[in-house]
Amino acid sequence: MNDLLAIIALTVVTCLAVGVIGALVLHLVRRKSLRYQLTIATLLPLLAVVATVMINVRLMFISGHDSTVILIGLSTSVLLGVLGAWLVLRQITRASRQVGAGLQQLVADTSGPDAATAPTAGPAPALSSAGVPQELATVIDELSETRRRLAESRARERTAEQSRRELVSFMSHDLRTPLAGLRALAEGLEDGVISDVPRALSHLRGTVGRMTVLVDDLFALSRVQGGESTKPQSLVSLTELIGDVASESAATAAAQGVLLTADLPDDRLALHGSADDLARALANLVSNAIRHTDTGGTVRIEAGRSDGHVRVAVTDGCGGIPEESLARVFDAGWRGTPSRGGDDGGAGLGLAIAQGVVESHDGRISVRNVDGGCRFDVELPAGSGSVRG
Repeated sequence: MNDLLAIIALTVVTCLAVGVIGALVLHLVRRKSLRYQLTIATLLPLLAVVATVMINVRLMFISGHDSTVILIGLSTSVLLGVLGAWLVLRQITRASRQVGAGLQQLVADTSGPDAATAPTAGPAPALSSAGVPQELATVIDELSETRRRLAESRARERTAEQSRRELVSFMSHDLRTPLAGLRALAEGLEDGVISDVPRALSHLRGTVGRMTVLVDDLFALSRVQGGESTKPQSLVSLTELIGDVASESAATAAAQGVLLTADLPDDRLALHGSADDLARALANLVSNAIRHTDTGGTVRIEAGRSDGHVRVAVTDGCGGIPEESLARVFDAGWRGTPSRGGDDGGAGLGLAIAQGVVESHDGRISVRNVDGGCRFDVELPAGSGSVRG
């Protein structure tokens, strides 16, 4: 019994001594690489067992043969422990380097005053999470996803900045020309060199009207773009709005020699929204289609309901839009060809306003080429209830 108590006491003391030594070593390397701390923590229990067995073997006077067998077993266990620790630490070290590289890339992408608008040098090297522990693999995947989203956000910001610069350039040109005309008329009237004063005043009024259209378009774009509609919303009939827009645009279409048709269902196509904003968006789409359809062509308006949405399609006879330009059709101020450039007093904002209105109503708008022209598709969430009026 005394021998057993002695063995237990020696085992406890030896384990405590190894534990204290290990704790001191861990404290000394606390600021070192994680691999050293993990190595010590992994081998510490194994070293305690080895020390305990060695002491007990000596005290119990085990035969040389048995001592050799025990030592061989302990040595093999130590080698297996070291090999296992090395394999695990190798994976953790590789994963930690991947995480560090991902963080450095993320910092490089977000640092600097021009990080949002500066062009990227190229695609970032891919971070692989294969063969690493699950926890670190999740971190690596999240870093890769965050960097991808950041790159997409920067691309959108660069596109928006380019569109803004183009819009300012176009608006400056569109305002400079009528302002120069107004100045010339004012100076002519002031100097008395204009004999036909009524005609000059009529021309002046028309120029002011065109400038008012530009300012109204800018105001409408700033109001509907990038947010919810600020006008009161109610349950409205899209069918009635389309009918009103078609009636108002019929004279313009006839004057240009364009046939305007509207294929409307018996359904009133009710939805929640701002009647004024939706009417303006539809009017912009229809007037854009009429303006770019050649004489003798046809502009078709179609509407219907499907999958809980109301849908409107406006098809023109413009001859189509180049595929590389389709993605920019809704950019504010964009003009793909001279014929799309505001000769009607506009500034290329009609489609941008239409997109802003649709998106502010939680809808989607798209464009695609069809035979002889292009088709604008609008999808809006359907409403429920009784439409007033």
